[in-house]
Amino acid sequence: MMLVTAKNITKKFTNTKILDAIDLNIKKGDRIALMGPNGAGKTTLVRAMLGFYHLDNGSIKVLGFDPILQRVDVLKQISFIPQLPPPVKLSIEELLNFVSKSSNISKKKIFDDALRMDLDIKAHINKPFYKLSGGMKQKLLISIALSKDSKLLIFDEPTANLDPKGREQFYKLLKEIDDECSTIFITHRLEEIKSLVNRKIYMDLGKVVEDETI
Repeated sequence: MMLVTAKNITKKFTNTKILDAIDLNIKKGDRIALMGPNGAGKTTLVRAMLGFYHLDNGSIKVLGFDPILQRVDVLKQISFIPQLPPPVKLSIEELLNFVSKSSNISKKKIFDDALRMDLDIKAHINKPFYKLSGGMKQKLLISIALSKDSKLLIFDEPTANLDPKGREQFYKLLKEIDDECSTIFITHRLEEIKSLVNRKIYMDLGKVVEDETI
């Protein structure tokens, strides 16, 4: 089953090609390390999958859906953890109530997964999300993502704000996800996730310059 099909996609910002005529297919079970220097187009490619941008050329489909025209259908199937957590003003309790109802996510599983990464949500339940430390935000977002029944999990530098214990537990949690769930790790640290991926895609100057099974 093909999860993502991108054909000749191009995206420009101020006349600079950030994505340059990319062709890419991602199938069920792919565990991808998406690599490349800063500015290579990695995050832009992912955000195009999520419907954040109108493309200048080409087309992209996620599970057969158009990310712009059918964005709700796409977002039901994907979990995305950004490198910089959004400035959400909801309290932790309000946020958990929202994601639980909107995405049919088990709050108990979120609590349990967070605790495994050394985050006791109950101790911070009334705090606004934006007042948590960077590491605590990351742990909570990871716990929410792993608790959702997603076809594709996307992590943008997921361990950047995690302490050593949180990083270790994060990798243990990833080993427990369904074999049919695909993952994309935007990362500079292949050695950290090598046991969790089966494919490496390397981008530079908006192009896919390497795509290999590992």
